[in-house]
Amino acid sequence: MSEYKMPDPNTSIISTETNNLYINALAERFSLSVNNHSNHEFQLIWQEGSLRLIQTSLPKQGAIWVDFTGASAVYRRQQVSIKSEVIARAVGIKANYRPSVLDATAGLGRDGFVLASMGCQVCYLERHPVVAALLFDGIQRALRDAEIGDWAKQHLDFMHGNSADVGWLAAHIKHQPDVVYLDPMFPHKKKSAAVKKEMKSFQSLVGADSDADNLLPAALTIAKQRVVVKRPDYAGFLNQQAPDVSLKSKKHRFDVYLIQN
Repeated sequence: MSEYKMPDPNTSIISTETNNLYINALAERFSLSVNNHSNHEFQLIWQEGSLRLIQTSLPKQGAIWVDFTGASAVYRRQQVSIKSEVIARAVGIKANYRPSVLDATAGLGRDGFVLASMGCQVCYLERHPVVAALLFDGIQRALRDAEIGDWAKQHLDFMHGNSADVGWLAAHIKHQPDVVYLDPMFPHKKKSAAVKKEMKSFQSLVGADSDADNLLPAALTIAKQRVVVKRPDYAGFLNQQAPDVSLKSKKHRFDVYLIQN
């Protein structure tokens, strides 16, 4: 397995609240710095009580942050339906069964949030320090929220580390998950519809998962029941390994690898 080199975030948390204990703890946890000025292309800013990512060369593109408590997230959680969600069938959700899920390429946490909304216990795992900081902050605000705080405590957990490293996974996973869910970053087709503006900054920062193929064998050593890989409909199989079954949605498919016990 090739060694993954953690990208240099080249990012500070921009804040005038340099004595804010929470901001300082975030910076320490994810090896960031705190100041009130930066000329970096990507900046983490502390704004309206949340951590947000901006790309300074594209100011009109807006900020990116993780918000599990906003109106759209609340609506998504309330309206989610097991019957209509392909991802539910992919991870093996049934009427009387909810698997535990390790979302090993968590990103901004959206798919994991859907699974948690359907009753799964989800552990987010993200390796990029900037993305991990955004996700961690979103989870912390959810835990403090009067409406969904108790729900978040029951359904959401977080880890920061390298999901392509079998040794690291074995040493740090608290409980072996029933399902490992993978959604590695992939390049969009040149002729495809424009990527949402907010995601352009995200993809520019994170880049392609050059070691994405290594994620599958690592996941297969950890999962109890199955590994689920989300792929664009035009992409080949991860690690060139055919799944046991594939389930298709409008723009994606979910490749399912069953664990033979």
